Amino acid sequence: MNENKSILLHICCAPDGSVPVPDLQAEGWNVTGFFYGSNIHPHEEYSRRLEAVRTLAGHCGIECVIGHYDPEEWLAGIRGLESEPEGGLRCRECFRIQLEASAREGVRIGCEWLSTTLTISPHKNVTLINELGQEIAGSFGLKWENRVWRKNNGFLRSVRASRDLGLYRQNYCGCVFSREAGRAVTG
Repeated sequence: MNENKSILLHICCAPDGSVPVPDLQAEGWNVTGFFYGSNIHPHEEYSRRLEAVRTLAGHCGIECVIGHYDPEEWLAGIRGLESEPEGGLRCRECFRIQLEASAREGVRIGCEWLSTTLTISPHKNVTLINELGQEIAGSFGLKWENRVWRKNNGFLRSVRASRDLGLYRQNYCGCVFSREAGRAVTG
């Protein structure tokens, strides 16, 4: 058991957190959520996702720290990568930005462990995410909890949990570029 081990869980969105949060709690972790949303466009979408994260946190009985919303700062962080395809270097840098913000928050509030919900998505490179997480956690003096949340039907469980909890479930990753890519595929 992981009794009394404090972990900061980066929550990219409520549906993706709907499995990791209760699973970590069941393992005995003391979970604090962290929602970083500066990559989310437009602001109305950010607001919908934020409300869903708050609903999830309330349902699970965890504290969830909300990072400051600064899309201009995020855009500056990925500058030069705007034309990268989905899943390319822009996404890698976005993961880095989110995980570094999470690590800073973990240090600030005194957690010793860090993890992310990003690995529940069947569309994301879990090896890359866990490698970045390990590197970033270590550089901040934290331990990385290496998880692939989509294993054991994690993604399907998140779809069911989201429906059961009435959580808003988005149809694109979050940034303006993923939104445009989604429109090109679906529209």
